[in-house]
Amino acid sequence: MPPLPYAENALAPVISANTVGFHYGKHHKGYVDNLNKLVAGTEYADFTLEKIISDTAGKADRTSIFNNAAQVWNHTFYWKSLRPNGGGEPPAALKGKIEASFGSVDACKKEFANAAVSQFGSGWAWLVLAGDKLEIIRTANADTPLTSRKKPLLAIDVWEHAYYLDYQNRRADYVNAVLEKLLNWEFASQNTG
Repeated sequence: MPPLPYAENALAPVISANTVGFHYGKHHKGYVDNLNKLVAGTEYADFTLEKIISDTAGKADRTSIFNNAAQVWNHTFYWKSLRPNGGGEPPAALKGKIEASFGSVDACKKEFANAAVSQFGSGWAWLVLAGDKLEIIRTANADTPLTSRKKPLLAIDVWEHAYYLDYQNRRADYVNAVLEKLLNWEFASQNTG
């Protein structure tokens, strides 16, 4: 289980320690525990998460392994996509790429918010690098950009367990608060290299 990159209460008041505790300590840990049970004694036991994901994607007989591996990877990436006192302006090089792809940082954030809020059911919204262009995409359930050869830069989790204790059914409020106050642009910038 990878450690959180900050204390459980570090994202408050946007995301409470209670939500982080349940999300990380129950849901994320559950995926880790399930994956460890599923791969014990198999060829996957010593594989990296990325290798497990690439080897099991689209294989009906490996769906449980894929779902748990992808959710471990997605959640680990999500925690790094957030930081206390985040949001604001991206670093200059990333800002230039955002402006080239979306016209402005505000337009990027608006598209990111729309993708997250409009994701039907559970899933993820992602800022990704596709070739030399940035895109906003959505994935359902455990799906991940890793299977589409797009490089993830940031993720917003829109499974209800990510926000329901703090925001109930107000997904848009959660998404906008993450974008404005927690998004880790420095992490995104590091992922472009």
